[in-house]
Amino acid sequence: MLKLSLRWLLPLLLIPALAQAAEFQEGRNYTRIVPAQPTESKGKIEVVELFWYGCPHCHRFQPYLERWAKQLPADVEYRRMPATLAEHWIIHARAFYTAEALGVLDKIHKPLFDAIHAQKRRLDTEERLMEFFAEQGVSNDDFKKTFNSFSVETKVRRAKEMSRRYMTEATPSVVINGKYILNSGQVEGNFNTMIKAMDFLIDKERKGL
Repeated sequence: MLKLSLRWLLPLLLIPALAQAAEFQEGRNYTRIVPAQPTESKGKIEVVELFWYGCPHCHRFQPYLERWAKQLPADVEYRRMPATLAEHWIIHARAFYTAEALGVLDKIHKPLFDAIHAQKRRLDTEERLMEFFAEQGVSNDDFKKTFNSFSVETKVRRAKEMSRRYMTEATPSVVINGKYILNSGQVEGNFNTMIKAMDFLIDKERKGL
């Protein structure tokens, strides 16, 4: 009687896993990166968010990512990288790395998104960005010195190279462990569905599939 029950129970237990596997498919909902790219998060599954401050979809995606990031498993590491799919995106990548170098990224990141999309400010020149940083307590001297520094330039060039290597086509995109990339246009549904797809790929990496 026990064997009979297990025989019927096992397929039922597999249904959720099979349904999830069918829900997200390579080539439709995510793309395999060939060749796979090295990661910086040694010993952990790395999740890289590729964004542009001027992208309205990236702005709307932020609250979903923030909630998701607060509950990260111990074996997952999340980091941001500004995408540079066009020359006029580079100035915002430089702003990101300037804030990071000055230790004010947490103070700048969301307000910069909000200023561009909610307040409709044109923060697309060094002078306008310097004014915005000053509003957040960063001196003009510190901003100019860092914004035009060699270290920020190096990181911007690296972001540009990785945007190409990741085969980035749109923002927001998310790269899972240097092996898979997905963007909001590939995932049917809303940003909650994109988060589910990210978790699906993280679990795929965790299981070594």
